Amino acid sequence: MIIDSWQRHPFLRLLMPLVVGILCGDAFPHVLSAWEYVAGFLLFLFIIGRYKHTGWVYGAAVYLFLGGTGGCLMSWQQGKTVFPFSGKPAVYRVCICEHPEERERSILCRVALLGEVEKDTVTGCPRNHLFLAYFPKDSATATLRRGDELLVSTRLVPPANNGNPDEFDYARYLRRKGYSGTAYVADGHWRKTGHDVSRTVSQVALDYREKVVGLYRSLGFETDELAVLAALTVGDKEELSDDIVETYSVSGASHVLALSGLHIGFLYALLLFVLRPLWRRWRRLKPLLLLLLVLFLVSFAFFTGLSSSVVRSVVMFSLLAFAGLQPEKPLTLNTLAATAFLMLLCMPVWLFDVGFQLSFSAVAAIVLVQPKLYALWKVDNRFLRYLWGLMTVSMAAQLGTAPLVIFYFSRFSTHFLLTNLWVIPMVSFVLYSAVFLLMLTPLPFVQHLFARVVEALIHVQNEVLRWIEHLPGAAVDNIWLDIWGVLLVYLFLGMAYYGFLRLTVRRVCFALLALLAVVSWHSLSIMSNAPRQGIAFYSVRGCPVVHCMADNRHSWLACADSLPDMPCLCRALSPHWNRLRLETPRLVAGDYTTPGLSMRNQIVYYAGKCICLLSDNRWRNKNSSRPLSVDYLYISKGYQDGIEELTSLFSIGMVVLGSSLSDYYQNKIANNCVRLGIPYLLLSQKGIIGYFISRG
Repeated sequence: MIIDSWQRHPFLRLLMPLVVGILCGDAFPHVLSAWEYVAGFLLFLFIIGRYKHTGWVYGAAVYLFLGGTGGCLMSWQQGKTVFPFSGKPAVYRVCICEHPEERERSILCRVALLGEVEKDTVTGCPRNHLFLAYFPKDSATATLRRGDELLVSTRLVPPANNGNPDEFDYARYLRRKGYSGTAYVADGHWRKTGHDVSRTVSQVALDYREKVVGLYRSLGFETDELAVLAALTVGDKEELSDDIVETYSVSGASHVLALSGLHIGFLYALLLFVLRPLWRRWRRLKPLLLLLLVLFLVSFAFFTGLSSSVVRSVVMFSLLAFAGLQPEKPLTLNTLAATAFLMLLCMPVWLFDVGFQLSFSAVAAIVLVQPKLYALWKVDNRFLRYLWGLMTVSMAAQLGTAPLVIFYFSRFSTHFLLTNLWVIPMVSFVLYSAVFLLMLTPLPFVQHLFARVVEALIHVQNEVLRWIEHLPGAAVDNIWLDIWGVLLVYLFLGMAYYGFLRLTVRRVCFALLALLAVVSWHSLSIMSNAPRQGIAFYSVRGCPVVHCMADNRHSWLACADSLPDMPCLCRALSPHWNRLRLETPRLVAGDYTTPGLSMRNQIVYYAGKCICLLSDNRWRNKNSSRPLSVDYLYISKGYQDGIEELTSLFSIGMVVLGSSLSDYYQNKIANNCVRLGIPYLLLSQKGIIGYFISRG
């Protein structure tokens, strides 16, 4: 059965080695050169010509060739980001390639490096490397626009992580996006020299997207209604507030805010509804009408700014539309695999995109599982049949995406059936209404009146989702699942589906063995990551804290007088806390006392250890007849002296240097420690440093 199914899906057989090759190319870049790949290609042609009648040799050659192709494509993609960093400040000529993005404390500009200025001459770059440049938020940087050419004095640095365990790999993420590094441009260290009026297709698309959002504003849309409408129709998420994002996430409707396959599917269904009567009447027009359908989808992708998720979905449905020229059922697992195969050949980095993984896992589950679920109950009533079909689609999609959602977001929405029964029809109404709203542009008065209808629909949609959000047990948070757990869960689901097709003893045993593997791995993970008493120093820039952990899942974050950026801290470290099965830590700032923990004057006593938090000069010019014994002296930004003046106050066991310290003070204090014979650790190199304390 499995062999027959494998043979019926040739593109699935081709997709597997390509995916393996991309994974290997990402893990081991620059292993295979272009000449080696060409030599391998010539060897492949020789083998298939010499052994074309030997099945296993031919198959092995095809698999190796596709694996090598995937590895080379990924290596070449990463090779574009390689840049010879000097580590020293210099003057560069750059061009802002996208609209600047306003952050909380800075202005983020995505810039293309045009060259380096040396002695009034510009040394060109072999290719326009992309960088993320952070500018201070002021009146001057507020005038920056896409296309501005600048001279900046800064130090280019490669992408770097904080080194914390289970933290999002931001450096690899940037390289996959094509960025070579980052830079911070201080106030007064940049000058505008010109403006490049030329625009790429993507930039023109983004301009049209902004015009659509501007039209929404002129029609009276505002706050959450404007944000949701812009996200649903053109994929603009800049207006979304944290509250509305949390509402959609807890209720299990966050997928509708990400413009992707669901929205393209609605438009595809609408166009099929309009065009199908035409080609049923005039069959010869079917290829032309399908081409018109695809052009409409491409136009929609253009107005959304040509985002990667929309482009992927348009490609998928375009292939699905052309597959409709065949008399058999177009949407099959082979069609889906062919779509993924072609897309990964064009852009291998899409394999690591969360939206790509969720889209294909959801569609694959719908194709495989939904018909089996739908056949379990035969419904005569037309309305009930529609509801049952919607529920089975939702269950299949949730089944296919749940492991990935838990892995990436550590959350499972329990009311997903209720949410999808409501939000999917509502999103279709909103999307169709928005399309009609844009068609009314030549009639401004009618358009303003119909805008109120669309606004009311979005308001009702948001209010119902807020009600679902506040239902008891709406979401299960802080779930931990590693990549091996995800693979084992998918193995179990595959074996269970295999057994569901035809119940036999062997198939049931395979499913039970897969379930046993999942349970065993989960139990092993719980035992190996059981809460233990200990302390940890985190390397999160701007958040110098000490994590005091107890063995009963309780913990505290002891910080200096200035409160850390708690949302930033949670985003970076919540995966680590979830793996250790810890509750959300309690933030401690200032003097605090609780059984087992005491903090006074920025000195923490926990589990027999003494930790001094040093973020200012409060101990300057202080004297003591008997030095206080401290196990760890945690120094962070704000301290501007050396170590020698502290030796009369403290008997220091170890110095911990926070990543917020400048390079100057890190080197100064490190040299002092070496001279005084005091051990020290750099969090900028080590990331998190944890010390677990035995109960004895």
